[in-house]
Amino acid sequence: MPKPAVAPHPQPSSLADLFISFTLLALQGFGGVLAIVQRELVEKKRWLTKEEFIEDWAVAQIMPGPNVVNLSMMIGSRYFGLPGALAALAGMLSLPLLIVLLVALLYAQVATHPGVAGALRGMSAVTAGMIIATALKLAPALNRNPLGWRSCLVFSALCFVSIGWLRIPLVYVLISLGGAACYLAYRKLDA
Repeated sequence: MPKPAVAPHPQPSSLADLFISFTLLALQGFGGVLAIVQRELVEKKRWLTKEEFIEDWAVAQIMPGPNVVNLSMMIGSRYFGLPGALAALAGMLSLPLLIVLLVALLYAQVATHPGVAGALRGMSAVTAGMIIATALKLAPALNRNPLGWRSCLVFSALCFVSIGWLRIPLVYVLISLGGAACYLAYRKLDA
């Protein structure tokens, strides 16, 4: 039985669109940007489906460097090849780099103020909440994962315990749990 045709989703219209989109995305994120990236690329622009986002984000996480920068380059490359990857990278880094340099100069002047320390602690709590909210939004996509949502939750729990409680270095957890998950997914897809 032939598969039903899937309507192509929107894509960036030009290198300038990629640059501007990733510049605006970069300017929205402070610290953890997973929630913002998912909302912009999946829900608003619809350049990726939830499943594509999860797969690309997983690859971006295991590559060296910042996750969202890796993801931007993957998306730019997907639509425009090397020029697209470079335009997305420039969008992610140009203006934010200038802002960070200016903030660093300002922070050096006010770093010892108690209000600044309290504000930074408050921001970390908000970021944690945003990450949890994004995980809950993306959870339904696990139903279509080859391992199934239960196996994914087991791997997530094992990863959390390994890194958070047992303090096993990330590289060992990625190699062992990531390798096991890839092997099991391959076996299920091959069957």
